[in-house]
Amino acid sequence: MITSIFNRIAVDCSQIAIRHIVEDDEGRFLSYVEDDLDSCFTLSANIDQTGTDFLQDVYQSLLEEGEIAVMPVDTNRNPDKDTFKIYSMRVAKILEYFPQHVRVRAYDERDGHRKEVILPKSSTMVMQNPFYTVMNGPNSQMQRLNRKLNLLDSIDEQTGSGKLDLIIQLPFAVKNEARKVQAEERRKDVEHQLSNSKYGVAYTDATEKVTQLNRPIENNLLSQIEYLTNQIMARIGITQSILDGTADEATMNNYYARICEPIVDVFVNEAKRKFLTKTARTRGHSIRAFNNPFKLVPITELIKLSDTFTRNEIMTSNEVRQIIGLKPSDDPNADQLRNKNLNQSTYEEEQMNEQYGPYDEDAAYEQYPE
Repeated sequence: MITSIFNRIAVDCSQIAIRHIVEDDEGRFLSYVEDDLDSCFTLSANIDQTGTDFLQDVYQSLLEEGEIAVMPVDTNRNPDKDTFKIYSMRVAKILEYFPQHVRVRAYDERDGHRKEVILPKSSTMVMQNPFYTVMNGPNSQMQRLNRKLNLLDSIDEQTGSGKLDLIIQLPFAVKNEARKVQAEERRKDVEHQLSNSKYGVAYTDATEKVTQLNRPIENNLLSQIEYLTNQIMARIGITQSILDGTADEATMNNYYARICEPIVDVFVNEAKRKFLTKTARTRGHSIRAFNNPFKLVPITELIKLSDTFTRNEIMTSNEVRQIIGLKPSDDPNADQLRNKNLNQSTYEEEQMNEQYGPYDEDAAYEQYPE
């Protein structure tokens, strides 16, 4: 049950795109940087994982372990020019912390074995689950739920093990060695009868008394598990409707804002801090997460939003067609950011007025009398 919750969160977080971008002086998005680092996030992180699989592995491991590292595998670093190119990366488990380094265990794709290495913190992403106190702490509610579930499984195994748990009261006192040997022979005889009987039937003496102990155990374990589950889901902001796919738009937006975005921000901030040099950040390079805001919108609402965005010159027609899933139009007007409800002459006149001010006929006659 815990793994299914972690998997649901990891899958949803991996659908948020991570891109290497360029920003202006105001921190506004200008363009994508299609380099090797951006390819690790979008296309291929290593020889075994695509970009989406790698991000899902990151988030799943972060939720399960509480603390993980993302290590660059193939790099090309030039200290003189302060350049740092990353061609591939992998998720690693943190084993030990040092002041300036960290010991991790990671998969070596060259020989197929997991190895322990010591890496510098300056070039290795070290991340902690933002919900660590709820999920991964020693006395956290998630760990308490895990122990309760393990206890319930052990009780189920004992109940279904096939043991009868019988006590046979013999008609004599078992105090000396001879009586103990006789009692042991009687026990083995009953076991032999039950194991070799087709229907599991055995006989006893009229003076012997049989007591069965494997009665159903009455406890409040299930109620405690339900209570802890509800408390955990309330602490992290996830509901049953999100897990079974029946959540509405408002619930999903709250889920993305309270759970997915904090987890993704941990990855984005650490990648920006460790994988981008100071020179690159000075030149406007950054790493940002992009979530599609229209994937939860019904088609009827999407039509209204499309008209609003195009009429207010927020999106072009081809950008809207891309969201719907249609190929771009060859019409040049489909790439223009203008209100299609106005005719072309009126639109051009408004653009001229906005750029040069309203047209003054008297002033124009004085300036150009001819």
